[in-house]
Amino acid sequence: MTTVRRTFLKNTAAAMAAFPAIAFAQTPPRRTFAPQSGAWRTFEVTTRVDILKPQGVTQVWLPIPSVNSDYQRSLESSFFSNGKTDITDDGVDGAKMLYAEFAASEPRPFVELTSRVQTRGRAIDWAQKTAVREDADTLRYFTRATMFLPTDGIVRSTAREAIRGAKTDVEKTQKIYDWIVANTYRDPKVRGCGEGDIKTMLETGNLGGKCADLNALFVGLCRSVGIPARDVYGIRLVPSSFGYKELSGNPASLKGAQHCRSEVFLKGYGWVAMDPADVAKVMRLETADWIKNTTDPVVAPVNKALFGGWEGNWMAYNTAHDIALPNSTQEKLGFFMYPVAENAAGRLDSYAPDDFRYQITAKEMTA
Repeated sequence: MTTVRRTFLKNTAAAMAAFPAIAFAQTPPRRTFAPQSGAWRTFEVTTRVDILKPQGVTQVWLPIPSVNSDYQRSLESSFFSNGKTDITDDGVDGAKMLYAEFAASEPRPFVELTSRVQTRGRAIDWAQKTAVREDADTLRYFTRATMFLPTDGIVRSTAREAIRGAKTDVEKTQKIYDWIVANTYRDPKVRGCGEGDIKTMLETGNLGGKCADLNALFVGLCRSVGIPARDVYGIRLVPSSFGYKELSGNPASLKGAQHCRSEVFLKGYGWVAMDPADVAKVMRLETADWIKNTTDPVVAPVNKALFGGWEGNWMAYNTAHDIALPNSTQEKLGFFMYPVAENAAGRLDSYAPDDFRYQITAKEMTA
């Protein structure tokens, strides 16, 4: 074999060997995200609050899971504390809570709550319609306006523009969902889960936010055109089964794992799971680069599945808005999925768990 031929074959083999590695590096990894309604999972979720600097009488309110549905069973709760305790609710939406009160003389107020729940995933079969019924008063209730969810003015005009050409409630909901994904974005600088003040978002044109902002906007737009919708406030408990780090919770420390989802009531399907805010989260944070389109292989399965589905690694607390906490002298809460405390200095910052101080953990029960 000539030297020239040997050199050619050697170079060709080297190039062919390198080609698969180059092609693999340039091809985005395949991702799946396909939650299904399957077996129930059981969790114990524990919230511990320690008041580091008590001033006068101290009060604490902890949300207790109070949702019972085809995706969650809220079971028993237990607690202990060195204060006076009582299980109560908001008196309107049935949002359960543990209330603890501590005398001014108590130097180290603490309360610990453990709740047991069962959860599972959700996935709608759009090919199967059934005669699902819901109380008419309930459906009207979930089209009402709230403190942060007006249904008139710029909210209604935005929704009407978004649903242009749609005829059925499913088509209208899809268009609003797509509008949220296309026009809003995850803003990591927003504290906590956001405030959900959708009128201000639309009037200022600042459509960045977190789950309580983006899903609230989705819910408000749906309500403004007569589609019953509601926010569902809760917390992620464990990692996603599909490997999405931004759709996961760390059970050893759930600080910052609070997450608001949403539901709409659709004729022939009943209450259907939605979560456009998590699409925005994956687009912004799942990879090193901010993904700007929903056809990306990382985003596409999430965008599809969260129109009609949820993963069951999350626990719901309640669907309540405009909550007046029992025995509180402070203003109403827009929503209730964080521990809340008040003392002589006023309401403590629920978005600062290390100063507050509170810790939330979860344990999956396998027996």
